[in-house]
Amino acid sequence: MAIRFTKMQGAGNDYVYVNAFMEGLPADLPELARKISDRNFGVGGDGMILVCPPTEGNADARMRMFNNDGSESEMCGNGIRCVAKYVYDHGIAQTDVLKIETGRGVLTLQVYPNTAGKVERVRVNMGEPILEASRIPTTLTGDRVVDGPLAIADWLTNPPAWFTECGLDPRMTCVSMGNPHVVLYCHDVSRVPLTMVGPILENAPLFPRRINVHFVQVHSDSEVTMRTWERGSGITLACGTGACSVAVAGVLSGRTGHVLLAHLPGGDLQLEWESQGPVFMTGPATEVFEGVWPD
Repeated sequence: MAIRFTKMQGAGNDYVYVNAFMEGLPADLPELARKISDRNFGVGGDGMILVCPPTEGNADARMRMFNNDGSESEMCGNGIRCVAKYVYDHGIAQTDVLKIETGRGVLTLQVYPNTAGKVERVRVNMGEPILEASRIPTTLTGDRVVDGPLAIADWLTNPPAWFTECGLDPRMTCVSMGNPHVVLYCHDVSRVPLTMVGPILENAPLFPRRINVHFVQVHSDSEVTMRTWERGSGITLACGTGACSVAVAGVLSGRTGHVLLAHLPGGDLQLEWESQGPVFMTGPATEVFEGVWPD
């Protein structure tokens, strides 16, 4: 079957979007996600996101998100902003406040259309962070993991050279925004060998459902630069739930304040967290092109 799709990106975090209100879909969605998001033989992207009819009565649409390895994830912060843009721009629901169903519940989004009536920026209520170690999940003991030791045995006994090269603080903070994240701080994120380090941390036994990995360089209490290794996708230009986790980790560890500007390789995100309650994230959503995936 031929499938119409829309390529969209939020701060460089790009996915192939399919309108499941209208398009027929194959039974093997992971296989479709792997093929359609392949950057050499497919459309290309960090994965595939389906814009589906909701199962919750108060939602305008439902988001299903697949990484480019075919695994399904609970949430994507950059992806959900693009879902809101798609829902508004394509007439599925045209109110300034939208409710999108995700793997972590129904989230509320404020859309900001331009003078042409197309959404350019979206503010998302990302919900409350999950901080209990067992719910993130991680096998580390204790209620929360805030500035806990980077418990990779080889690294603890024989720290690799890149620790010094990037000025790594060998402590980690773990946060879930409906999907799991680990946050580490260093003096120079550009010196982190992310392609080597990312897979080790993603698949460490400490994290039974794997984990998204973020390295953060603090410029001030209101500004950071971050790089991401995303679970199931590898290096990505942005990670919205990751940026939210960085905001939470900064407050919990005392490194940053309640309002944070995060510079990611694909663009900037504005985060707000008041030590309790939901995290708010504001950022861009852009439609790149449309096409048809062949039979």
